[in-house]
Amino acid sequence: MAAVELKSESDLLAAGPERLIARTAEVVEAADRILGLAKTGARARIKAVGGVDEAQHTAHGLAWLATTVEALRQMNLWAARLKDEGAFGEPEQLILLAAFAEYGAQIAGGIPMSQLEIIRPDALGVPRADVRKYEDAIADVVEAGSAESVKAKLAEFIKHQQGATTFGNSGLDETMAAIHEQMRTFSEAEVVPHAHEWHLQNAYIPLEIVEKVAELGVFGLTLPEEYGGLGLGKLAMCVVSEELSRG
Repeated sequence: MAAVELKSESDLLAAGPERLIARTAEVVEAADRILGLAKTGARARIKAVGGVDEAQHTAHGLAWLATTVEALRQMNLWAARLKDEGAFGEPEQLILLAAFAEYGAQIAGGIPMSQLEIIRPDALGVPRADVRKYEDAIADVVEAGSAESVKAKLAEFIKHQQGATTFGNSGLDETMAAIHEQMRTFSEAEVVPHAHEWHLQNAYIPLEIVEKVAELGVFGLTLPEEYGGLGLGKLAMCVVSEELSRG
């Protein structure tokens, strides 16, 4: 699919939700090509040094790259679902554009795996010429999504949504949204006020907090109902884990 030249975030957003989603889908395709090359390159490097244990940076980096590409893919699918439901408004469009600009650029420029470790395509054996092709293929999205106007609009939106569980439509159904809200409330009350001290003391999470989490049914979320669980899938566990981790 040929990319359309768009000179600014206004042009890209003005092109309409359908075109924006189609354009981000093209970025996913370009990122997938980099991932394919990285898999080939990483495999060769791991084999050359005698195994994964001797190529930890390469293996770790490949996992981060694959996760980043998949995150972009899922964001594109999220946007498409919201559009079909008539719920892909300006905040969601801005979030999509900003995310694709940042994480799309990181694939070429370097994905921060920690404060001290960054993975770049050349470390995974991706030829520089292919990296340049990728950068050219996504340049308009990176430029548009990195615009100060995008950041300003998102900041203004967040300013008027203080206390919200999420900014923008998460796309979760009623059950998952309720779980998210419940865990947000629990996290704010039981985790946030104490988390920093736990960290400073290098302490385990107190058993009383673990017991309260258990009372909420968290440890039985994915167990079948016949075994006393709630019979929910991994998405529910992701929602819970993300909110507890945020706290």
